[in-house]
Amino acid sequence: MLDHGAAPPVESPTARKTTLLTSLMRRKPVERLVAEGGQGEGGTLRRSLSMWQLTMISIGATLGTGIFVVLGEAVPEAGPAVTLAFVFAGLTALFSALSYAELAGTIPVAGSSYSYAYATLGELVAWVCGWCLMLEYGVSVAAVAVGWGEYLNELLDGTIGVTLPDALSAPPGEGGYFNLPALIVVVLAMLFLLGGAKESARANTIMVVVKIAALVLFCAVGFLGFKSGNYADFMPLGIGSVGAAGAILFFSYIGFDAASTAGEEAMNPKRDLPRAIMLSLVIVTALYVLVAAVAVGAWDWKKFAGTEATLAAIMNDVTGQSFWGTLLAAGAVISIASVVLTVLYGQTRILFAMSRDGLVPKVFGKVDAKTGTPRTNTLIVSLLCGGLAAVVPLGELVNATSIGTLFAFALVNVAVVVLRYSRPDMERSFKVPFGPVFAVLGFACCAYSMYSLAPKTWAYFGAWMAVGLVFYFLYGMRRSRLATDAEK
Repeated sequence: MLDHGAAPPVESPTARKTTLLTSLMRRKPVERLVAEGGQGEGGTLRRSLSMWQLTMISIGATLGTGIFVVLGEAVPEAGPAVTLAFVFAGLTALFSALSYAELAGTIPVAGSSYSYAYATLGELVAWVCGWCLMLEYGVSVAAVAVGWGEYLNELLDGTIGVTLPDALSAPPGEGGYFNLPALIVVVLAMLFLLGGAKESARANTIMVVVKIAALVLFCAVGFLGFKSGNYADFMPLGIGSVGAAGAILFFSYIGFDAASTAGEEAMNPKRDLPRAIMLSLVIVTALYVLVAAVAVGAWDWKKFAGTEATLAAIMNDVTGQSFWGTLLAAGAVISIASVVLTVLYGQTRILFAMSRDGLVPKVFGKVDAKTGTPRTNTLIVSLLCGGLAAVVPLGELVNATSIGTLFAFALVNVAVVVLRYSRPDMERSFKVPFGPVFAVLGFACCAYSMYSLAPKTWAYFGAWMAVGLVFYFLYGMRRSRLATDAEK
C-alpha cells in the first residue's frame, strides 16, 4: 500500500555533485558543431570568402598596432634584443598557430577556440575560453583604435599643421577627457561590417596591401640611417628582459586566429583555413623582425621610451624631412584601421557562435536576411568597443589583451591533444607535426609568457574571470542549448 504522506526522496549531496559536474563537463559533438555552421536567428551566414581573403583577414588582424605603436613600448623593455623578443613571441604564436590550423580544418566553425574547447574540454572550459576571447578581441579593438589616433595626429600635423587637442585625443589620466579618433575608427569599421562579410573582406585586402607597402617603405628609408653601433650592447637589460618584452609583443600576434572565426563564411574551410593561418603568420613574423631590426639600427634604443607614432618619428629623424614620416603616417592610418575592422569581425562571430549555443543572449545570434550578417551583434559590440577605446589608456589595454589571448591559446593546444586521443580516426585536413609534442610546447610557451606579465595585469584578469563565472552560473549554464535539449 502506498504511503501518500511520505516525504519525497531527498537527492544526496553526492548525486547533486555528480549532476553539477556532468553539466559543467558536457561537450558539444563535433558533428553537431559543423552541422549548425552558419545557422542563426532569422537567417544564415553566407559562404563567400576565398583562401586569399582569409589570409588577408588574418594578416589584417595581426599586422598593425603591434609594430606601428607597441614597438615603442617594447624596445625600452629589452633594448636591441627586441628583435629576439619578436622571434620568441613569434615562436609562441607558431606552436599555437599549428594547433589552430589543425582544429580549424577539423571543426570549421565561427567560434574559434571557444568551439574547439566545447567539443573537447567541456562547457565550463569553453565558456572560460569564450570569455577570454571577448577580452582578446573586444579589448584589442579598443587598444588598436587608441594607436590609430596617434598616427592620425601625426598625419594631420604633417599635412595641415594641426593636431587634435589632448582633451579630444587622449583618455582620462593621460591629459584628455575623450579619445575621439579611437571612437571614430571603430564606427567606420562597424559601417563596413554592416555591409557584409565579402564587402568587408575586399576593403580589408586593399588596406593590407597599403600597410605592407608602408612597412617596406620604412625599411628602405630607415636602412639609410642604420648604425651598427646601436647593436653594440645587444642585451643591456639581461636575458630576462627578452621574455618580458616578448610577453608584451605577443599582443602583436593575436590576430592570426581571426581567420578561424570565419569558418562559417569560408567557401572551402577545411582546406583554406589551415593554409591561411600558417601563411599569414609566416608573412607577419618576417615583417615584424625586419622592421624591428631596422628601427633599432636607425635609433639608439634609449630614444624609444615615451614616443608616439614611433616609426614615423624615426623616418623624420633619418631623412631630416617631415614628408616621409607623414607618408608613413598616412599608410599607418589606413593599415591600423584594417586591424580594427578584422578584429571587430572576429569578436562578432565568436559571440554569434556563443549565442547559438545559448550561453549569451539570442540578440547576438540574429542574422539579417538581406546582408547575411549579424547586424545587431555588430552594432552592440562596436559601440561597446568604441566607448572603451575612448576612455581607457593604451598600455592597460595591451596587457589585458595579451593575458586573455595567451590563456585561450593555451587551451587550444590542450584541445588538440584531447581530440587526438578521443577522436583519433576523425578526418583532419592538417595535422600538427610530431604528434602532441608541438602542442605541449605551445602550452608551455603560453604559460611562460603569462607568468612574465605584471601582477597588476593578473589582477585585472582575475577580476574579469570572476565576472565571467558569475555570468555563466547565473545565465549561461541554465540557458545552454545542451542543457535545454537534455531536459526535453
